[in-house]
Amino acid sequence: MYLRDGYSLLLKVKKPAIPFVLNTNPILNSKNPQIEETQTLLKESDVLNRLRTEPSIVLALDYFKSIANSKSFEHTKLTYQIMIEKLCFECHVDGVQYLLQQMKLDGINCSEDLFITLISTYRRVGLAEQALKMFYRIGEFGCEPTVKMYNHLLDALLSENRFQMINPIYSNMKRDGMEPNVYTYNILLKALCKNNRVDGARKLLVEMSKKGCDPDIVSYTTVISSMCRLGDVEEARDLAMKFQPSVSVYNALINGFCRERKMEDVWFLLNQMVDKGIDPNVITYSTIINALSDKGDVGLALAVWGKMFARGCSPNVHTFTSLIKGYFAGGRVYEALDTWDGMIREGLQPNTVAYNNLIRGLCSHGKMREAVSVTRNMEENGCFLNVTTYGTLIDGFAKAGDLTGASEVWNTMMRNGCIPNVIVYTSMVDVLCSNSMFDQAQTLIEKMVTDNCPPNTVTMNTLIKGLCCRGGLESAVDVFDQMGEYGCSPNTTTYNELLNSLLKANRITEAIARFREMEEKEIEMNLVTYNTMLGGFYRTGVFDETLRLFGKMLIGGVKPDALTYNTVINVYCRKGQVKSGIQIVDKLSAGGDWCPEVIAYTSLLCGICNEFGVEEAVVYLDKMLSKGIYPNAATWNALVRCLFSSLGHLGPMHVVDDILALG
Repeated sequence: MYLRDGYSLLLKVKKPAIPFVLNTNPILNSKNPQIEETQTLLKESDVLNRLRTEPSIVLALDYFKSIANSKSFEHTKLTYQIMIEKLCFECHVDGVQYLLQQMKLDGINCSEDLFITLISTYRRVGLAEQALKMFYRIGEFGCEPTVKMYNHLLDALLSENRFQMINPIYSNMKRDGMEPNVYTYNILLKALCKNNRVDGARKLLVEMSKKGCDPDIVSYTTVISSMCRLGDVEEARDLAMKFQPSVSVYNALINGFCRERKMEDVWFLLNQMVDKGIDPNVITYSTIINALSDKGDVGLALAVWGKMFARGCSPNVHTFTSLIKGYFAGGRVYEALDTWDGMIREGLQPNTVAYNNLIRGLCSHGKMREAVSVTRNMEENGCFLNVTTYGTLIDGFAKAGDLTGASEVWNTMMRNGCIPNVIVYTSMVDVLCSNSMFDQAQTLIEKMVTDNCPPNTVTMNTLIKGLCCRGGLESAVDVFDQMGEYGCSPNTTTYNELLNSLLKANRITEAIARFREMEEKEIEMNLVTYNTMLGGFYRTGVFDETLRLFGKMLIGGVKPDALTYNTVINVYCRKGQVKSGIQIVDKLSAGGDWCPEVIAYTSLLCGICNEFGVEEAVVYLDKMLSKGIYPNAATWNALVRCLFSSLGHLGPMHVVDDILALG
């Protein structure tokens, strides 16, 4: 085993505190009266210019202190503001707090702009709650709250998802007699939408209009984007058509319909934009190209790409990345790489998402050496590998069963201080299982728990599948029963893996018990579940139970496939109910739902031969050939076997001649 257990923790490096020593003691200031008398008084404009132009925060602060500790200059509101703004830019929050207190002692009031700068700084460093505390002390600094200040405070709280704090602040704002403006409402709309409270957001749109504050493009785009994200695309379109939509609103709608794979609606919206004189932008085209690439329709994606160029719209990194993804999905690796080179030639610098997409495409086609090479190129271009990058590589090696490659990537990830997520852990569990290292896989799952990254159902399914595929059925059953201890529950896939293995081991009673368990727990049974159980019942000769389950499947709305029908037709033939099998084949052939193939006809021919005789089988064989379905070796074997079984000798020569002629 080559895995390293520990992580290198990424520690947040705190900026060194800048010492603040503003000497305001008059005794210390008068130690050298001769120097004081010869001191030249400075103009405010000179001080402001020096502070503005000094690139070093340390030297600027040094200068600020030195003139404060002399009698050459008394700091003003503007000089304090410039110095505080420089500290804010460098995110030196402690220094800002000190200077604010100094301003207070000097009797200098803060301006609205200065407080807004302070709130914005707290937002940048992730200290929205500290911004709120400072806001409540605003009166101490001789400043009154304004709508603009409230807006920046609300935005800071929203940036950290402090939803529970936003409504009280909004209530305080109204209590203070301040009328919200469109920026206030847009922040509230964004908060509601991020919290999936779209109904509340739509009501707020109405409230805005009633109060004479007309919603703007940002307002509608926020709400419509959220509605589309939650799948309410038709309602979103109805809302959008009530006002003059903008390109951002159309982009939100197109994105929603693309997610729903409703491409006809996408084309309608795209044409509607052009008809209304709204030019689609790079986001519009990139969204459509991405959706088509996800569908595997790279040909149509290229047509949109061409249309984009024809309208004078240049692609960006996302556009190229989406098209490259489509090429990989279609197995067109050479064209994917050529498009990547074209993006570089266009002078577009790939970002981490673009690199990860390229790595994923290469991994999906087993080109692991090339994928690893791309990571080196990433680092050379200053693009850092993230957990998705490492996870994609590990997954690629896992699918190839390459334990050494996966372990090397894992160890590199650990050395670089990148903490794995549940997806990466699951990929490592997969590669360990594919190499029959089940004890190590179990150890890694235990580590997930201790590292506060508990396994999910997919992780446990990976372990169960690995055990089932490699003869560890008993251990798989134990893992199945222990899933609750890890805080996850079996799903359809879990049961399907276990049912398949139990049936292959002829443990039919246990399989039926687990199947009944699925019913009791109301776990969805999909096509795989039904086909697994139908095949198991058939192999064990429980024909009546097979047909009952088939009926339940149809009632439950699960559409059968070729495997289902072949199993059921075989059951009818084995039960001596060949006519029922023939009815299924004829009905399906006429309806076009499924075109019976050689397996179904082979079962029928064998059943017909046993039940009606060889001559009838030859007639049906001729019918089979007329449909363009040609017998295979199994068909002829079944027919000849049935022939000798029924006749006990070569039989009537004309029957033998007919069979040979058809062959």
